[in-house]
Amino acid sequence: MTSPLGPGGEVADFQPTHVVPQEGLPAWEGPDVTRPTVPLDPFLPVQLLSRRGEWGEVLCANGWSAWVDGRLLVAVPQPPPTAGGRPPVRSEDPRPLLTRGSEALERYRRAVDELASGRIDADAFRRSVRGLRAGVVIDGESVWLYDEKSGRWLYDDGDRMTTYAVVAGPGGPSAPEPAPPPAPPPPADTDPGGGAAVRREPPPTDAVGVPREAPGKQPDRAAAHDPTRIVDTHDPGGG
Repeated sequence: MTSPLGPGGEVADFQPTHVVPQEGLPAWEGPDVTRPTVPLDPFLPVQLLSRRGEWGEVLCANGWSAWVDGRLLVAVPQPPPTAGGRPPVRSEDPRPLLTRGSEALERYRRAVDELASGRIDADAFRRSVRGLRAGVVIDGESVWLYDEKSGRWLYDDGDRMTTYAVVAGPGGPSAPEPAPPPAPPPPADTDPGGGAAVRREPPPTDAVGVPREAPGKQPDRAAAHDPTRIVDTHDPGGG
């Protein structure tokens, strides 16, 4: 997709809003990972035209446009306002993520406390924290925060917050859901198909106490015979 160009070979009203990160960015013809196109060069100025979930449609100065992972674009700082005396607006406020991270940590702490005190068992503990995600790393004035809603890590140096990394590509799941715990095996006297109870009898060798052979040892044919059976041959007729 291209846009009309001015006399100098560039979009006449091109105003960059973002730049491509230093690693460059894969690009697609549309918001579809099956339609790749030429990747964007590092530090390339682009204009963000639209957003669709994690996807971002960008316009380049030469009129070429493509779709990229909009979460990874680096916002171009806007000049401070010249009138009104208001301070510059931060691109993103870390406080909501700090609040959600604190709540998630407290929820996990309560679950661990209940498990340790015996008020809940391991299965109840897993159910109580299933789907819970949080991430906070603080180093002086710098903080890394995990945004579980968009599936990305954000970095804040005390001045502005930017995307540091993403968990999954655009259009994909933010993070895999935890697998449910495996079902316990059925009791020994229960039919796995849900039918009537079936009693498991020990094998004949266990019932009569015949010792099992050690692995790799040839069995003694003279000793390995069926248990002796007592047969009643008494003639009912008195013969």
